[in-house]
Amino acid sequence: MHLYKACTTILNQLANLVSQISEEDFKKPSPTLNGSTIGQHLRHTIEFFLCLEKGLTTGIVNYDKRDHDQAIENDKFIAHSIIQNISVAVKNMEDRSLTLEVCYHVENEDFTTLPTSYWRELVYNIEHAVHHMAIMKIGVREIAPYIELPKDFGIAISTIRHQQSDCVTVSK
Repeated sequence: MHLYKACTTILNQLANLVSQISEEDFKKPSPTLNGSTIGQHLRHTIEFFLCLEKGLTTGIVNYDKRDHDQAIENDKFIAHSIIQNISVAVKNMEDRSLTLEVCYHVENEDFTTLPTSYWRELVYNIEHAVHHMAIMKIGVREIAPYIELPKDFGIAISTIRHQQSDCVTVSK
């Protein structure tokens, strides 16, 4: 399935980044990223996948109820292990109906529920991951320029296709 392949590519790129970065640089604040770290962006990204996994058990997906687990953002080995676990879990999942729970109120937790599905939320997680990978790439270039990222790291597939079609058009 295309979704599984897209998700696996994203997760492998994240795992590769974590493998290459030093523990110190993983936790180092980036002035360009308003003082946030590569580890914080990675934690934020993978916690969305964890929320989706939890939703498979409860039937309700709620990205607001993330753990904000500092162990993930401060220990690259824990982060790497969780990425590997998510890859295995995604490989074994089939689509099913779920409920998405969202809240856009600051004053209270008045959640709205919407019907969704595992595949739809996996698409959201892929897009969300690509967005944060683009941000991570900026931080990596500043803090850890020794890391070799794939040229498509943090770039949406639609953008890659567009860039390729522009190259074809230009070369004609």
